[in-house]
Amino acid sequence: MQPKILMIEDDEELAGMLISFLSKYNVEVENFDDPYLGISALNINKYDLLILDLSLPGMDGLEICKEIRTKKNDIPIIISSARSDLEDKIIGLELGADDYLPKPYAPKELYARIMSVLRRYKKSSSSEESEEEGDIKLSKNGADILFHEEVLSLTRAEFEVLSYMLKKRDCIVSRSELIHNAPSLNDESDSRSLDVLISRIRSKLGESSKNQKHIRSIRGVGYRLHV
Repeated sequence: MQPKILMIEDDEELAGMLISFLSKYNVEVENFDDPYLGISALNINKYDLLILDLSLPGMDGLEICKEIRTKKNDIPIIISSARSDLEDKIIGLELGADDYLPKPYAPKELYARIMSVLRRYKKSSSSEESEEEGDIKLSKNGADILFHEEVLSLTRAEFEVLSYMLKKRDCIVSRSELIHNAPSLNDESDSRSLDVLISRIRSKLGESSKNQKHIRSIRGVGYRLHV
C-alpha cells in the first residue's frame, strides 16, 4: 500500500525536493507551509505519518506535537528540524514524536526513517491484536481497563498512566513521558506523585515494587509494562 504522508514544512524549496524524491519510492506527500492548515488537514484526512518542522510561522512545532498527542491522535511523527538544541529533541520525543531528524539530511535518510517508523507501528498494531489474550487490556469501548477480564477500579490519573503504558506495552516509558501524556498530571508534577500512582496501580494488580510482574521498574529511566 502506498504510504500517504502529511508534511508541515514552510521551506517550500526543501518541501518540493522531498516530495519529488519520495514520489520515486511510491510515497505520496501532501505539504502545508501554514501549521494551522496542516493541523486542519490532519483532522479531516487520513495520513500514515507526519513529518513536522519545528520553526514554523505562527506556531512552534513542539506545540503542534503536543496538541496532536493531547487529542489522542497516535499518528507516527518524525520531527525534521534545523534547530540543534538537544533540549528540543528531548522535549519532542517526550511529547510523543517517534523520531527526530536534524537538518540538513539526505532525502534517502528521511525515506529510511519513514519506513522504519511505519514498520514499528505496523508491528505494534499486530502486537495489540495478538495481546487480546493478555492479563491487562482496554475494554472494547476504551472506557475501562480489564485485569483478568474484570474491570479495574482506577482513579482518572491511574487510568491515564496505565492506558498510556498499555499503548506502549513492552517498551520502556520514561517518567517524564508518562507525566506529559497523563492530562491529570502536569509538567510540575514531581516524581513522588508518579511513584504514588504506580504504587497504587501495582497494588490493584496484586503486585508491589518488590514483586514486579507486570509493571517493571527500569533503573534511572522509567517503567516497562508487560501484560
